[in-house]
Amino acid sequence: MKNTYFELINQTYYFPQEGFDLNQGNLTFHGISLKYLIEKYGTPFRLTYLPRIGDQIKKARNLFNKAMKANNYKGEYFYCYCTKCCHFSHVITEALEHNVHLETSSAFDIDLIKRLHQKGKIDKDIILIHNGHKTDEYLEKIVSLMDEGFKNVIPVLDSKLELDRLYAMTKDELTVGIRMAINEEPQSAYYTSRLGVRSAEIIDFYKSKIARKKRVKLKMLHFFVDSGIRDNLYYWGEFRKALKLFAELKKICPTLDSINLGGGLPIRNNLGFEYDYKYMINELVSNIKNVCEEEGIPEPDIYTEFGKYTVGESGAIIFSVLEQKQQNDTELWYLIDNSLMNTIPDAWSIFEKFILLPVNKWDNEYTQVSIGGISCDHSDYYNSEDMNQQILLPAYDPEKEEPLYLGFFHTGAYQDAISGYGGIKHCLIPSPKQIIIDRDDKGNIVDRLYRDEQNVQQMLEILGYED
Repeated sequence: MKNTYFELINQTYYFPQEGFDLNQGNLTFHGISLKYLIEKYGTPFRLTYLPRIGDQIKKARNLFNKAMKANNYKGEYFYCYCTKCCHFSHVITEALEHNVHLETSSAFDIDLIKRLHQKGKIDKDIILIHNGHKTDEYLEKIVSLMDEGFKNVIPVLDSKLELDRLYAMTKDELTVGIRMAINEEPQSAYYTSRLGVRSAEIIDFYKSKIARKKRVKLKMLHFFVDSGIRDNLYYWGEFRKALKLFAELKKICPTLDSINLGGGLPIRNNLGFEYDYKYMINELVSNIKNVCEEEGIPEPDIYTEFGKYTVGESGAIIFSVLEQKQQNDTELWYLIDNSLMNTIPDAWSIFEKFILLPVNKWDNEYTQVSIGGISCDHSDYYNSEDMNQQILLPAYDPEKEEPLYLGFFHTGAYQDAISGYGGIKHCLIPSPKQIIIDRDDKGNIVDRLYRDEQNVQQMLEILGYED
């Protein structure tokens, strides 16, 4: 019996599954023929499948609304997109098509907001939440939004020093949030997050500073866990601390009417991924409801800041295997046509896992491999999967068969920003081309080249070799 790659996947996971299927023996992604894209554009390339963004937004919004209805929850729900996850205009424009609000992280983000307004993509009623450390430039630009008539600008205080600096820059009423610092997970390199104000100091800070400034209104308590919303003792422990603090603060601060659940829902990083979104969202809503009833306070509006959840599953990057190298009796390397460090930096920097699948050769037998990039760096490799700890891919004869094509999927969040898209790359290996995929009014797939592969002139100009 032939141990084919298809049999391996079919026996290990439910397959086909959402987003992944086979057509004539080749992999499709959300119904898109990857082989067609390879033949049309060549590899390597990134792709962004825009309709997935809207699907994710609608799913989360529907689940929150249903949970609120089931729990007779009185507050409202607001979905915010974190621009830092992916700043590209086509991504943010797609998210805005689904009536999201926006969260920013730095000064240049404000210029992005203004450009969106100039292009008619947003109006001045949009809710803008401003997180992160506030440099003078960042604060000045936040204030400029207020001066230009944006009606729902909410700077979230990341430290106690930011209040006086912001107050000195403004003359009108000022609406703010405050971020609660949380204790990190036990395996973290440090105990308490550097972000936010110590929970033990927030009540006193409100009494001694915020409440004494007549034109300052505290609207929001911001709670963020970096590992995201997960069903474990750590998350629920920190969440309950935040709810207790919210209730205590609400009793002395009538204007406090919102809780912001920073840290997003997880996305699928393997074919065996299991996460009960409906259960988790219902637990969030019911826990807030129960605490408010116990404390005799009204239920707050709930804000979420979903970045990776919004855009992560829309992205993929496709490579060709250039060469096989049998380096010893047990280690076979597949060398791809770009650098993994440059294209999916989370894989080597924080050991993030992505869904890895071959595009073709599903009827071939499988073998254990390591994947290497073409840079000269020792760390430019990928050799373990979340589920089975080994990478198993189709074996093939490069002298008799077409190349093997590989895809890393659900790479739509952070990878371009962290790798510095369009800038200098490790070993001067260029950024791959980018393809945008959408559907027209009839549901037909429409693909276009957004940016071609970075060329040598662009790199030399950045490095100062071109006058």
